[in-house]
Parts: sequence; structure tokens; C-alpha cells
Amino acid sequence: MKNQLKKGVSRRQFIGTTALGLAGITMFSSLNSFKKRKNESVLKIGIIGMGQQAMSLLNGFIQIPDVEIIAGCDVYGVKRKRFDKKVNAFYKEKGKDVEIKTYEKYQDLLKRKDIDVVIIAVPDHSHAMIAIAACKAGKDVYLEKPMTFTIKEGQELRRIVRETKSVLAVGSQQRSDSNFQHAVKMVQTGQLGKIEKVHAYVGAPPTPYDLPEETIPSDLNWDLWLANLNTPIHYNKQLNPPITVDPDQNEQFWGGWRWYKEMGGGFTTDWGAHMFDIAQWGLGMDRNGPVEISPIGDGTEFMKFLYANGVVMTSEPFDKGLTKGVKFIGTDGWLEISRGHFLASDDKLLPPTKEDSTGPYETKIPHYENFIEAVRDRKDPIVPVEIGHSSCTVCTLGNIACELKRTIKWNPETETFIDDIDGKATAMLHYEYRKGWSLL
Repeated sequence: MKNQLKKGVSRRQFIGTTALGLAGITMFSSLNSFKKRKNESVLKIGIIGMGQQAMSLLNGFIQIPDVEIIAGCDVYGVKRKRFDKKVNAFYKEKGKDVEIKTYEKYQDLLKRKDIDVVIIAVPDHSHAMIAIAACKAGKDVYLEKPMTFTIKEGQELRRIVRETKSVLAVGSQQRSDSNFQHAVKMVQTGQLGKIEKVHAYVGAPPTPYDLPEETIPSDLNWDLWLANLNTPIHYNKQLNPPITVDPDQNEQFWGGWRWYKEMGGGFTTDWGAHMFDIAQWGLGMDRNGPVEISPIGDGTEFMKFLYANGVVMTSEPFDKGLTKGVKFIGTDGWLEISRGHFLASDDKLLPPTKEDSTGPYETKIPHYENFIEAVRDRKDPIVPVEIGHSSCTVCTLGNIACELKRTIKWNPETETFIDDIDGKATAMLHYEYRKGWSLL
């Protein structure tokens, strides 16, 4: 019988499910060798990138006890004004005297010794460069997904995080959602039998940039926005949605840079960083990955990822509504999981309790609390750098296969391509940054 349950997540259930103790499920490794900061009662946070996603992160982190947002950075002047207005209003209402400063350049924010943690919510192409700089500056990092723009960036960020003993968490909030945790538990404890196939629908790969050129706003530093990109990109408001402070008018759409291959990874990385991530988690493939990736149009209608154990994951939808989510199919049953949706082949596979879902998904606090606790305890968060990298790599491999229009073979242990005779796949592991910018 098909059964459906729509549920949210509460702090109480989150704490309960993070102690599952199963292989691959919410593993918190104690990193005793990590540096110990002065035991201050309040963690000071700076936010780099203050667009639509950053506002959601701000609304979540600012509510956590013993955390203070004291600085923000963005290349767009009006976003700095919005940040200053919102944060000051929040602390004024709370009766707290907190000095807020904003910056145009992230380097100026990172110079501040009083900032313990940085939240990075800039476009994907600047993720790795800024995160590495933050780690070298002695900061802990909450980094939006997908973790990096290229596989090489992910490799270097992973190395730097461990060398500097920084705590880095990736914004894959679904790992802190009780429904997704339950789904993974059902898969990993064999309740579906042997997993044979996974459908993880995320949407289409990126397309070439084709928006018309428009006039750059006077308070937007477009050169700094482009940062390390080495391909000339002209401005269009779809890339950096306009806002106003008076009257208060926030973004009306998401920044369109993510849909174009020159700046982002399309739906493949935007939603793949969530849904491919859950599929990998359920399959026990964290810190691992597929061995063969077939693109759209190479005899397949959807991307296909073959794992060494024979399991196949595809990017095809599992319902007529084109729901972005994951369907695990086993010999003894199946289940579908997406945000606020749980459908299974049998009642026994459903989550045990029903909870209310309140507020925007992006402001769910458990994922942020887990990161703050990891910072204080000097331990790995629920999505550490290695998992962020392996999940991001799956997405990027899918885009590489689609760009080359051929099946590619991958060694997830050495993170190298196999039988890449013409070297074209290997060349796409990274790109040369624009003059004046560097990854390390």
C-alpha cells in the first residue's frame, strides 16, 4: 500500500536522530588535535555575501543563544545597507548593544581578530577561494552548498581545512532533517532489502550565458563580483537581483548566475548538492563516489551514475510532478523522500512521529546549531568538508560528462579520470583564475 506523510523537524527529534550510531549516519568524529580557542561565552560571526540566501542564514544564526552577528561583506552597496539595517534592528529590539560593521572586500572582514566564524554565501565560483582564505585567517567556516565550483578547488579546500584545524560545515540542511535521516536509516539498515536503483531528480545542467547586457548599478562593484572568473561576463540584473532598503523590497527571484556554465553548475549542482548528497549518504558512498558517469544524450535521457557495487543512480524524476527528491528502490520495497514529503511502499517504512513544519526551510535552525556546537567542541559537524567535497564531486562529474557528451570513468579513491585519452575530462578538473586572483 502506498502511504504518504508530510512532516517537519524539531530540535528535540533532531537531537535524538543524530545519535543513530549506524555506519554512515550522522557520524561526529572527535578531533582532539583541533586548536582550542579562548573559551569565550559569545561567538562572533561575520557574513560574507549578503544576498537572498544570506538573509535566510542570518535569520537562523542570529536566533542561536551566545552568538552575535557583528560584520557583513558584499560587493553591492545596497545589500550592505540592508544588512546593517536588519541586524541593528534585531539587536535594538533585544536591548543589546552590538556594534555592526560592513565591508566591500572580504579580505578586510577576515583581518578582524575578534571574528571567530564566517558564513560564506557568495556565488559558487568564489566559494573555495574565500573559504581557504578564512581558514588561513584562523576562522571557522559555514559554507553554502555546493561546496566548490571545481573538483580541484574541493581537493585544496579539504586539505587546507585539515591543515589549519578549522571547523568547516557545508549548508546541506537536509542532513539535519528528521525525515531525511529516517529515510537513510531505512536504507542503511536493510529495510528496503538490497538497493538496486536510485532516482535522484535535480533538474537540468547549466546552459551558456545568453542574457543581454544591462547597465551596472552605481553601487555594485562588478569587477569584485566577477573575482576569479576568467571569462568576460557582462552584467544583467538576473545575476544580481535588485533590492531596495527604503521601501523595504527584497529579491524577487534567485540570482541567475547558477544556471549558466560560466558561473554555476545549473540545477545539477544547485539541487544535486541536496539530492545527490542524500542518495550518496543512503548508499554509504560518503567520501566515495561513482565509477562511471553517462550524460544526457549519450544513449540516455537522464544522467546515469554507476557505482562499483553495481547500484545505478539516475537523475530522472520519480513522479509526474517532477518533485526534486530521491527515490530508493530495493528488492523488498521503496521509499520517496523530498522536503515535506515521505512516500513509501509500506507503513513500516514511514517516520514514527508526525511533527509540524513551520517557517521557511532555509531557516531551519538545527543544522546551524550543529555547526555552532561543533565549533565550540572542536569536532566535525554533520556535513564536514570531506562529505561536502564528495557530494559536490558527483554533481560536477555529471556536468563534465554532459559537457563532453560522452561517458566518463572515474576513480573515486584517487580522484582521477580513467581512460581519458584526449585529456579533456582531466582539463575540466579546474580552470585558470583571472590575473590577480589565486586559490591558495
